[in-house]
Amino acid sequence: MKNPEVGGEQNPRTEPRSKRRKYWQRVAALLMAYDLLAVCVSYFLALLLRFDGNWLQIPAQYLDAYCRSILPYALCCIVVFHFRRLYSSIWRFASYVELAQTLLANGITIPVQIFLTAGVFGVKMPLSYYVWGAAFQLGLMMVIRFGYRFVKMEQARLKKNALDYESVMLVGAGNAGQMILREINQAEDTPEKRKSAPDGDITADRVVCIIDDDPNTWNRFVEGVPVVGGRDSIPENVVKYGVRKIFLTIPSASVSQKKEILDICVGTGCKVKQLPGIYQLVRENVTLNEMEDVSMEDLLGREPIRVDLDNVFRFLRGKTILVTGGGGSIGSELCRQIAGHEPKKLIIFDVYENNAYALQLELREQRPDLDLVVLIGSVRDSRKLNALFAEYRPDVVYHAAAHKHVPLMEDSPCEAIKNNTIGTYKTAYAAMLYGCERFVLISTDKAVNPTSVMGASKCLCEMIIQSFDAKIKAGRAAELPQLFTHGDPSGTPPPELPRRVRTEYVAVRFGNVLGSNGSVIPIFKEQIEKGGPVTVTHPDIIRYFMTIPEAVSLVLLAGTYAKGGEIFVLDLGSPVKIDTLARNLIRLSGYRPDVDIKIEYTGLRPGEKLYEEMLMAEEGLQKTQNNLIFIGHPIQFDMSRFFDQLRGLMDAAYRNADGEEIRRLLAEAVSTYRPAQESQSPEK
Repeated sequence: MKNPEVGGEQNPRTEPRSKRRKYWQRVAALLMAYDLLAVCVSYFLALLLRFDGNWLQIPAQYLDAYCRSILPYALCCIVVFHFRRLYSSIWRFASYVELAQTLLANGITIPVQIFLTAGVFGVKMPLSYYVWGAAFQLGLMMVIRFGYRFVKMEQARLKKNALDYESVMLVGAGNAGQMILREINQAEDTPEKRKSAPDGDITADRVVCIIDDDPNTWNRFVEGVPVVGGRDSIPENVVKYGVRKIFLTIPSASVSQKKEILDICVGTGCKVKQLPGIYQLVRENVTLNEMEDVSMEDLLGREPIRVDLDNVFRFLRGKTILVTGGGGSIGSELCRQIAGHEPKKLIIFDVYENNAYALQLELREQRPDLDLVVLIGSVRDSRKLNALFAEYRPDVVYHAAAHKHVPLMEDSPCEAIKNNTIGTYKTAYAAMLYGCERFVLISTDKAVNPTSVMGASKCLCEMIIQSFDAKIKAGRAAELPQLFTHGDPSGTPPPELPRRVRTEYVAVRFGNVLGSNGSVIPIFKEQIEKGGPVTVTHPDIIRYFMTIPEAVSLVLLAGTYAKGGEIFVLDLGSPVKIDTLARNLIRLSGYRPDVDIKIEYTGLRPGEKLYEEMLMAEEGLQKTQNNLIFIGHPIQFDMSRFFDQLRGLMDAAYRNADGEEIRRLLAEAVSTYRPAQESQSPEK
């Protein structure tokens, strides 16, 4: 910083507040002096213009009236301009508001001029005197004020031209696009930008072209930027204009329209940002800060599932809710949503302490009034489960605890049976024993025609739920066996079944969840950060996808509207090729597939199949009030034999039988289970 006493400049940001105030007051004083002079000159020019520019021809009475009225009139103008805030506005940011204030202030002063000359001094001036005087006055005021803004804009433009800049393409010439364009054009080189930039280099954005599907806008300009064509012309114009970034500014576009445009944009290799659609609905303007990166969810091209959660949360309000596996991806989101809607008590039950502890800290910080209980334990431990249910008596159970990784369960099939199948049975039995109202099982599309141990174990879970529901509805709940691996299941004699069992059981089946623990997205991102390669099992493998909020909404819906025994299924639309997903993610990260980041095909893993099914053919579909949610009919099977098969599987799992025996027993219990053959090599 230079010393002002030796001729240097003082940084206005570091000057004392009183000095900064004096600075703008000096500017206001200079503007007042200018306005005084401008008013006097304006009406003299009007009088001179009326008499052809020869001041000697001006009649004495007109000249006398001008001289006597102009100073009082000018002072009156200063007062009016002051009250219209023309001396306190920041003119470097002048816009429509300042223009309107200037026009209004000048309009107010015209009657004052007429009153002074005609009413006070009794001289009726020529009409052109008033008209041209007002016009000259307005013009001179506009020149000094908006001329300053124009000069600052030109300085910013020249500075930006001197910088390195990245060419930007806007997709959308509507209101949102114009606002983003205007903000980019007004962005300036600031000391803060230079300080934060590496080596003092500044990279600015410059919009070089605009894309819009309306042919009426083609070959026209928006603030000097050409509209070059529709979405089909994006690739060629990216090359023509050297575009590095694409900003999608069509918040009103439907999901399918946005996906089509994003597919084109991502395919160019440019960095793509977009405006979230909500801003058009609730905001009158948008800013560059509201631009967000394109996510994988945006590229799925499916309308989000919309569930009437008001009824859901009315059902949950005032109830004690238990979430098993509450620290996982689905479980934690369930807990977050439930916590915000006034449950009597929320119980998080998980075997993994780190996730449970992190969620506990989060919920206690965000919901200090929530009655929260976090317990560490396993659904395989019937003593722990019975003690939990006996103490807290949950009204609703969301059973999300499970081993979900297909290859790991192929290597450890006994653990899949212990945790997924028997753990579900023990939790469901405890819910019935202690009067729980609803039990909701989180299932998977891999339970349909399973080829993996994990999928078969989850199919057994669905059969368990149907068995419990059928026995209870038939009034034969006492026939449900207690599957324990020890003689005393709870340390104390378990309570007898209530005279009227009222627990309702339901399963919710959905596909892969984007961003969940172990899903392909985090794995791909980590591989991309390391420079590749990105590993895909097979070029033709496909999967159905949903977002975590969608999955949780469906689970909550099932728990609210279930009547017992249903398997709720979400229509996920078209499946997605994992290979396409990987390539899009590489492009979203700013790289080129097979050039910057290699893709390697590793072959199908044990238990994995090329595609997943959402419903078995024999189940059929039953519609619900939501067009994207269906109910599968229960599978017919021999329940008595089924319980014997479960006990046999449990005994084999707890004596750690080999994988072949577990798969043989699974095939006997699940008629649709077909163990996958060894991994196939991808086609070249």
